Amino acid sequence: MAQIARTVARALGLNEDLTEALALAHDIGHPPFGHAGEDALQAALVGQGGFDHNGNTLRALMTIDSPYPRWNGLNLTWETLEGLAKHNGPIVAPGWALAECDAAFALDLMQWSSLEAQVAAIADDIAYDNHDIDDGLRAGLLTLEQLLEVPVIARGWDAVRARFPDVAPARLVSELVRSQIGAMVRDLLTETQARLAGIGDLADVRAAGRCLVGFSPEMREDERVLKRFMYANLYHHPRQLASARAAEGIVAGLFAAYTADPALMPGDWPERLPAEEPWRSRHIADFIAGMTDRYAVARYREAVGPIDLPEGF
Repeated sequence: MAQIARTVARALGLNEDLTEALALAHDIGHPPFGHAGEDALQAALVGQGGFDHNGNTLRALMTIDSPYPRWNGLNLTWETLEGLAKHNGPIVAPGWALAECDAAFALDLMQWSSLEAQVAAIADDIAYDNHDIDDGLRAGLLTLEQLLEVPVIARGWDAVRARFPDVAPARLVSELVRSQIGAMVRDLLTETQARLAGIGDLADVRAAGRCLVGFSPEMREDERVLKRFMYANLYHHPRQLASARAAEGIVAGLFAAYTADPALMPGDWPERLPAEEPWRSRHIADFIAGMTDRYAVARYREAVGPIDLPEGF
């Protein structure tokens, strides 16, 4: 994602460093196991304001990770924090975490974000649309025959096969992914440059009232069809759903265990535990949200007990 975002930013004459920072940090608020972990924390905090990974990204960067003596957080620029807060567009009703960050350092949540943030958002789509194809094939959850039912993939595959007719199909999957990314980026640049006609400065970007970085109508429809296919055949694959259920169980089990006995948390986490809700539960969620997948599994076995994980987990 960061490579795609920086490439697009360079072609459009934008701030490459800001774009790359947004790409690298945009999902840092995800708990272990991605969206499955997020669903589990949302359920655990339903009476305490809920959990949102984007809000937690800002919370992590502005509050939780505070290594310096003179200020909270990592002392990032306003442009970085603003872009992270609303890279997917203006926010009308922020959750508690994002609202708290905005109150401490106003991020103009109702306005459209910078072009750099818009580039980071669509680079995310381009990256996972295509690399998830490779992941799904390698995991055995998708077949090439299934993928060729998607028109944009079929066209890309035909083009790759025409360029390399003597190469075994198994060796061409990476080339397919590369060429699909290239096609999406080229379309994005052409469409975005057309939309930017008459846009002179950042004030014009914010006043445009719409996203200025995007695909052509044809590519947008192709990408929607691809996403529908991926949800039906990969993201909702029975093996994937079994892994998601196991992941939710791990996160929910950790939250219940630490709520019942906060002393199970390591370091100074128990000492800093607030006495009152909702901050008590949010503090426990902060600890869990900062875990990696493997660390969460290890802590579950330590605090809760043995767990049988699905195949491929």
